[in-house]
Amino acid sequence: MSLLPLPNAAPPTTSPSPGSPSTDSLPTGSSPADSPPADPIRTTAPAPAPVAFVVSRVASDEFDERTLKARFEDLEWLEGIARAHHEVVQTVARHDTVLPLRLATVYQNDDRARGALAAQHHVFAERIALLRDRSEFGVKLYISPTGPSEPREDTAEASLGPGKAYLRSRRAQHSAQEVRYRHAQEAADRVEALASRFSTHRVRHPAQRGALTGPEENVLNDAYLVPHDRAEEFRTALTTAVEGLDGVRVEVTGPWAPYSFATPSPAPELSGEGTAP
Repeated sequence: MSLLPLPNAAPPTTSPSPGSPSTDSLPTGSSPADSPPADPIRTTAPAPAPVAFVVSRVASDEFDERTLKARFEDLEWLEGIARAHHEVVQTVARHDTVLPLRLATVYQNDDRARGALAAQHHVFAERIALLRDRSEFGVKLYISPTGPSEPREDTAEASLGPGKAYLRSRRAQHSAQEVRYRHAQEAADRVEALASRFSTHRVRHPAQRGALTGPEENVLNDAYLVPHDRAEEFRTALTTAVEGLDGVRVEVTGPWAPYSFATPSPAPELSGEGTAP
């Protein structure tokens, strides 16, 4: 395939892509306000090669190891770089299969980038073959929080002292939370069964915690690889997975570039054959 060699490529967002999408269709580089504009996004690869890196040239003094370590603590800078990286990956994914590499994957020069690509081109080609005509979907399950039980205005309740009333309220709250966890387990079983009909692989991520989830508790955080022609069926089936299960919410996101499936290790789990029974 036609590839465009680019001198002195040292990309903050480097992704192997089959072929060479027109550079007119790719976004220009994006930088935070305190950085000089990045070069246009292009491709580079040893010739002949079945895959190419999508690259952008950056200033070496801004992307050396020491500077990057410090800048990763700057959330505003990191957000700008992450958004630029994601924009490039998603744009390439709309044109062809893409393997997103880690944010701030940097090579000192074009020769090193091409050497790395040549050394791993068999691995990249195999992953691209696996991911072709497929996208990633995220599926998360959340449990809603249980608040204090509503006060009951009956004679028995009124006769309880403050301590006993508090304990009864806590028991009721604990019981409601147990019901939600049972519902969440049933929802997870439903998700797995439904997703296996329409997807080919699954990767399980750790449940999210803290500010990312708000008041809810995230209890499942999976990524599925779904053929393009099954995407709508997948989304429709999964959004109904928690029907009748109080206190549990499902979130389906995508399609995304296959971030969770870009590397062969750890190996993704087989999810199904991608066909409905």
